Amino acid sequence: MAERGTTSARLMVLGALGVVFGDIGTSPLYAMRTVLGESSHLTPAVVYGMTSTVIWSMVLVVSVLYVGLLLRTDNEGEGGLLALVALLRRTVAGHRAAAVSVLGMVGAAMFLGDSVITPAISVLSAAEGLEVANPSLKAAVVPIAFVLLAGVFVVQRYGSGRIGRFYGPLMLVWFVVIAAAGVGSIASGPAALQTLSPHWAVHFFVTEPRTAFLSLGSVVLAVTGAEALYADLGHFGRPAITRAWLFVVFPALVLAYVGEASEVVRDPTAAANPFYAVMPGWATIPVLVISTLATVIASQAVIAGTFTVLHQASGLGLFPPLRTEHTSREHSGQIYLPAANWTLAFAVLGVVAGFRGSDALSSAYGVAVTATITVTASLYLWLSRLRGPYGALRAVVTAGVLVVVLAFLAACLPKILTGGWLPLGIGVVMFLLMSSWWSGRRRLAAARHEAEPPLAEVLAPVREGAAVPVRVDGTAVFLTHDTSVAPLALRTMVEQNHVLHRTAVLLAWDLADTPASPADTSVELDPLDDRYDGVVAVRATFGYRERPDLRRVLAGARQRDPERLVDLDPDTVVFFVSVPIPMLSRRGGMARWRQRVFLLVDRLATDPVEQLRLPRDRTVVLGRELTL
Repeated sequence: MAERGTTSARLMVLGALGVVFGDIGTSPLYAMRTVLGESSHLTPAVVYGMTSTVIWSMVLVVSVLYVGLLLRTDNEGEGGLLALVALLRRTVAGHRAAAVSVLGMVGAAMFLGDSVITPAISVLSAAEGLEVANPSLKAAVVPIAFVLLAGVFVVQRYGSGRIGRFYGPLMLVWFVVIAAAGVGSIASGPAALQTLSPHWAVHFFVTEPRTAFLSLGSVVLAVTGAEALYADLGHFGRPAITRAWLFVVFPALVLAYVGEASEVVRDPTAAANPFYAVMPGWATIPVLVISTLATVIASQAVIAGTFTVLHQASGLGLFPPLRTEHTSREHSGQIYLPAANWTLAFAVLGVVAGFRGSDALSSAYGVAVTATITVTASLYLWLSRLRGPYGALRAVVTAGVLVVVLAFLAACLPKILTGGWLPLGIGVVMFLLMSSWWSGRRRLAAARHEAEPPLAEVLAPVREGAAVPVRVDGTAVFLTHDTSVAPLALRTMVEQNHVLHRTAVLLAWDLADTPASPADTSVELDPLDDRYDGVVAVRATFGYRERPDLRRVLAGARQRDPERLVDLDPDTVVFFVSVPIPMLSRRGGMARWRQRVFLLVDRLATDPVEQLRLPRDRTVVLGRELTL
């Protein structure tokens, strides 16, 4: 048993290498080159100072903040920025809960903006190895990157389950290669090991403060992908991610960066492409192939992360539910969002065609990344303070790291004019879409609450035993947001059609700020004190990562009260869905342009019949216009 457990743990670590560390693991391809480009005189002291800054930034941001602190804070096993949002929303209320939601939308929007840049810069950096192998192949770099990325998006619909098993071994080979190359370079110039001391970073900031500060905007490239460590917590668990980082990824990255520094000190011209400079000439083509595969894996992980963030955001009410295809029966986290996939593909390929090189893209990188990290650290700091003395030490440490992250963010601001406007602009657009949706849905819910009368008022004839409504055979399920009010469909049946089924179920459900709902409390049955013959209320609770399964809910309700619901068969009941149709309002509290944005975003929401997996031949949808 112990041997089996050890094997399982190793497989989890190997899986984490392939899925979690693709982005940050491929940063040596472009990070040091961009950092070194911030200085016009690469003396040994400057090179050592820059390299030490890179290494200790990974220590503070990744090792301390993400691995040491954030991975220990989960929402029932789930991690990520939106998991923090859900945790805080369960702790605070009122305006504070609204503020948490807004911060969550800012962070998620910036993550989505970064998702456009990451695949492009990663694959372009790998493909640029062709120039090292043969300068005449420079013209082929962009077409090759374009084809590779297009292929990645095309295969998304098939899911990553089948090819995902190769991700871990391939990334392990990648880390072995960059570590071995770093060791070889260090052997030729062991003085570069001095960069492991933080005093070189301090010396750099003291002697050249302006260059050092501006270089932070490039140093942040070495910590991109840190959010993936936290977001994938639910897939691999803290032990696997921590071990993979501490024993494989971090040592390999340190050796790679120190090796690049050693090579640049010996030959300053190597700063043009230090990653390939440390590789032996005979290894250029094999390393080019491996690095290309590694960046494709990194791109796949970023795309899958985008799907996850959008799916979680819709569960938390921050984004409309998009059509979702589950690509694996065993793993619910493996999903495919067609609309998101093709929108992201168009944006990424447009970036490749527009920037045409990783050097140009590096200027666009960093702003969105640091904004996401800043929001994550701020939310964690807020949560730590709410937990009292238990979280006091963590709050102090987080505050210290947050100061460092804010310095990164400030250093990235000059990049806005030279390319940083792109991910920032995408993030701003996504925030406007998300905030307009969130605000509009809240206003629509308030309007719906006012339009729907109390249940007792509509069902009064049923209680009094009047001849109208006429009771017909069968079971009807009326979907509602609140079992104390009469949904539009029920009101129409009783007041206009004067008909009601023998068994009528008012089915409402909530989306909790937890990934999944407890099985024993997910379904509640209320017979309404038997006031209305054959009418019962059922309330279900789902987690924000779950897909509502109403047939399972009905089966659970029947199991709880088989006598009263003897005729309730999920395979024969008729479903009635009441859909509010939002309309523009001239006197509403929501700006007209935001109302129009909401109407635009609302069209992206998937059909409620498809979203809830209802049988179309037994589902009746009734709509009613409501003003925002």
